Formats: sequence, C-alpha cells, structure tokens
Amino acid sequence: MQSNVIKETHFKFPNQKSFYKGKVRDVYNINNDLLVMVVSDRISAFDVVLPKAIPYKGQVLNQIAAKFLKATEDIVPNWVIDVPDPSVTIGKMCEPFKVEMVIRGYLSGHAWREYQEGKRMLCGVVMPNGMKENDKFPEPIITPTTKASVGHDEDISREEILAQGIVSDSDYIKLEDYTRKIFQRGTEIAAEKGLILVDTKYEFGKVGHTIYLIDEIHTPDSSRYFYADGYEERQKKGESQKQLSKEFVRQWLIENNFQGKESQVIPEMSDEFITEISERYIELYENITGDKFIKSDVSDVLKRVEVNINKALLDIS
Repeated sequence: MQSNVIKETHFKFPNQKSFYKGKVRDVYNINNDLLVMVVSDRISAFDVVLPKAIPYKGQVLNQIAAKFLKATEDIVPNWVIDVPDPSVTIGKMCEPFKVEMVIRGYLSGHAWREYQEGKRMLCGVVMPNGMKENDKFPEPIITPTTKASVGHDEDISREEILAQGIVSDSDYIKLEDYTRKIFQRGTEIAAEKGLILVDTKYEFGKVGHTIYLIDEIHTPDSSRYFYADGYEERQKKGESQKQLSKEFVRQWLIENNFQGKESQVIPEMSDEFITEISERYIELYENITGDKFIKSDVSDVLKRVEVNINKALLDIS
C-alpha cells in the first residue's frame, strides 16, 4: 500500500456540490462558484491510469502550472485564486469552451503521424511539403480538438467550430490571439532554460463576458519540450530529439507489450521504476522552471491536503 502518495481523494467540504475524478485530477465543486483541484500522483499513458502512483508527481504538475499561469496573467486572466498546498489549486468555476486550443511550433507527435500518412492539412491548416519529423514550422499552427467527455478528443478546424456554433466568432478570435501570445511567452521562458517548447494545449472558460485561462499550462503532461542544445545537429543527422515529457514511461510500456489495447496487461511497475519516474518528474520540474524542487511533507499526505484546503476555503469565504 502506497501511503506517501495521493492515489485518490474522498473529501467532503462545506457547500460541496459535486465531485469529478479525472485521469489525474480530483475536482471538487464548491457552491457552483469555486473549483478545488487536487492534482493526484496518478499517472496515465495510452488513456489508461496505471495502477501505482508516483511520489511528488502531482506537486510537480501543480507547481509548474501555478508558475506559468502567474507568468502569463498579464496576457489573459486565469482561473487561479489560491494555491494552498503543493498539490492543490483553488480557482473560479468557469463555463469551459468545448474545444482545446492545441498549438504546434514543430512537426511532432500527432502532426507528424498525420504528415507521414501523406496528409498536408491538419485541422484546416496547411502543412508545407518537404518537412522532416521535428522540423520547425515557418510559424506556429493552431490545431484545435473537441473536448470529448468520453473517449478521444477529435481534430476539428476553425471553420467547423464556427459553423457548428461551438464557439462564437468573436470569442474564437480571442482564443486564437491568447493561444499565440501565451505560446510565445512560453517559448521565450523555455529558451531561457535551454529548452524548446514544441507543442502544447490550452483550455479556456468564461464567467460572464470574461474569458479565463483554466486548468494547467506548460506542464510535461500538457506540453512537449526538447533540449535546445544539439537540436540542430540531431535534425541534420535525422536522429530523434532529446525530449522532456513522460514519453519515457510510454516507451517502457511499449517495450513491455502494453499500448492500452484490448487484452493487453499492464506490466508490473517495480519500486525502483516508480522511484525513477518520480526522479524524472523532479528533473523535469527543475529544468522547466529553473527552480530547485522542494519535496513536500508526505508523511500523512491526505491529511495535509485536506487541512490546507479547509483553511483556504475559510479564508476565501
């Protein structure tokens, strides 16, 4: 039994209206006004939550997101009101837009898989001929997806979003503008740390007429980073890029015959491998933020989280 991790939470807070358990986040709705987001230590790959949790993973994701939301609040207001615990964010409850704004500076991941199949159009955006995997686009492209409540998100074009009335014209223009500006800021911050922000996704919501940036940004779960050092040489030689993401977990699963397909069994994760993943996440944190990671007290982690949330909710109210 793992006691030093946040595997799942079952808190009951004053004025709690509902509870939502995502792959990684536990979200509490307080009075249809506030959201308490607990970033658990669960880890998912291939749309499957793995059986064992990773110490400090939630803290890593929560603190990276908090730092970058702070660093972009002059561009767009965000949902955050308080970060009362290393693994918790409390913020405004917004009406989320039903699209995720994916922006890509480089031909990687899903875009490359489509390109390899001969497609030169992604979400209504033309991709130039003659590109190699991980080449830089002439300028970043926005490739939105629908937000699926069940199953996979689907690619969708700007034209389809507007035609289906998923987002109004005036709001969509703002979402695109914010997406480009936040990505530019993230690119500049990454460059200072010797990193390349390859691609990422943003989610937005609305309260009244105001658009807010919500959820997380620029974490290794929502973004892909390359090391800038040696990028050009690796591209010239056709070598794969050195990246900062949870890709190494996916690779380990593939090597152990698991890709989330039917009848495949999740391989046993040894304590040594769990420690290795935890150390890699801490390394990601230090590389992405440039800050030293300070491990939180996990002797009674659920108690700590509950106490800190209750105290913050009292202060906010």
